[in-house]
Amino acid sequence: MASAQEVTLRFQHFVSPNSANPKYFIGPWAEKVEQESGGRIKVEIYPFMQLGGKPTAQYDLIRDGAIDGGWVIPSYQPGRFPEAEALELPFMTSKSAEESSQAAWEFTQKHLMDDFADVHVIVAHLHGRGILHTKGAPVETVADLDGLRMRGPSRPATALLKEAGATPVGMPVPAFPEALAKGVVDGGVIPWEIAPSLKLDELTDSHTDVAGDKSLYNLYFIWAMNKARYESLPEDLKAVIDANSGAMAAAWAGRAHDQGDAEGEEVIRSAGHTMVVLDDAETDKLRAVGEAVTTGWIEEMTAKGLDGAGLVEDVRAMMGTYAGTVGVGN
Repeated sequence: MASAQEVTLRFQHFVSPNSANPKYFIGPWAEKVEQESGGRIKVEIYPFMQLGGKPTAQYDLIRDGAIDGGWVIPSYQPGRFPEAEALELPFMTSKSAEESSQAAWEFTQKHLMDDFADVHVIVAHLHGRGILHTKGAPVETVADLDGLRMRGPSRPATALLKEAGATPVGMPVPAFPEALAKGVVDGGVIPWEIAPSLKLDELTDSHTDVAGDKSLYNLYFIWAMNKARYESLPEDLKAVIDANSGAMAAAWAGRAHDQGDAEGEEVIRSAGHTMVVLDDAETDKLRAVGEAVTTGWIEEMTAKGLDGAGLVEDVRAMMGTYAGTVGVGN
């Protein structure tokens, strides 16, 4: 049992400290925990996986106690957390990360806590609207995706790209800039907020969003602690962590992405790049592609003994609960 002395918690993530989540959620979260603990908890944040390991191994680093906590993308381990993929299916989420993240936390509580039972989940959230970024000519129609080699972060995202005619290349986001620079990929999907820190203002030329209030795709994250480390804290310090967990933290993390999206989009726009929003007809074509991906995913989950249709129904219902409560996007 930890004493009343200072407790140091070492958390890590895999991106720049100037990207949206570290800047507007992780950093302020650490400061708030420190303040509310009266200085008894010190939270050290290490960007760029400075404590070791790869982004794909982050969950296991936390579980095994190599680090006290960190930011995890469960989809970086394809197939390990299949139910979480329901949140990442095409056109499933609002363009507001704050809205979608509150629904994601509700979904996590109902369906995913057993999957993450060997860590202590502080919060779950989603990023903002997913955007297509390309070198060269812009994607102005679904047909423009034909043959493009496009980076994707998850099985649902790469399935969408493949169904739309692109050649998907799965990779964690830190690998994306080098892949662009070396011509391994022609583009990829990421939200606006991360684009400047990946130098997409230098490495790409064109950027495409979809019409309407739904995001083309999304990605699911958890901010989690080593379970034994959390349980070793005195009750009053556990209470500090708990007070900065759950629904309020999900909304907070979502707001961080929304703020970063607005700033990131402005950086790219100021670089003079081509900015496209697909018209309603082309968006409908892409939405039909997304429906095919979702149908295939439901069938795959059903074959695994999971209630794929029920998971999708729950995501849609939960997203509907928060839709329009914040109002971000176009």
